[in-house]
Amino acid sequence: MTYEERIERAVALFKSGYNCSQAVVAAFADMYGFTEEQAFRMSASFGGGIGRMRQTCGAACGMFLLAGLETGATDGADQEGKARNYEVVQALAEKFKAENGSLICAELLGLSKQAPTPHTPEARTQEYYKKRPCAMMVETAARIFAEYLQQKK
Repeated sequence: MTYEERIERAVALFKSGYNCSQAVVAAFADMYGFTEEQAFRMSASFGGGIGRMRQTCGAACGMFLLAGLETGATDGADQEGKARNYEVVQALAEKFKAENGSLICAELLGLSKQAPTPHTPEARTQEYYKKRPCAMMVETAARIFAEYLQQKK
């Protein structure tokens, strides 16, 4: 699968009902030996700005999870490995923020941070997609990660 196909897959997964984080992670999961089901489970909690709390954008969280699969240290004493991973995450975050103006879900959605957020997600209707930039955030996160992978080669 090409990187462009992965980006398109991420958007299609989001539009089929998966949350923003799940869509990004699942589009790349096979590269790391995970099934889509495993990807959906491991990233489920990050949608809606982490558990629908409207904090860090779930699409960005998905991108960060992928960065960990790509560069994460596997030895607790590996300070250089941790530093390399954090450097990658921070670079991805800066690119996402530069393109979208924020990493914060509430800000991306134009919502008040103080507004209560019900646990139940909204129905995915045409109106939902019109008022939410989430599909674009998924596309952006998937594209930024794909570009990172291309540059790494």
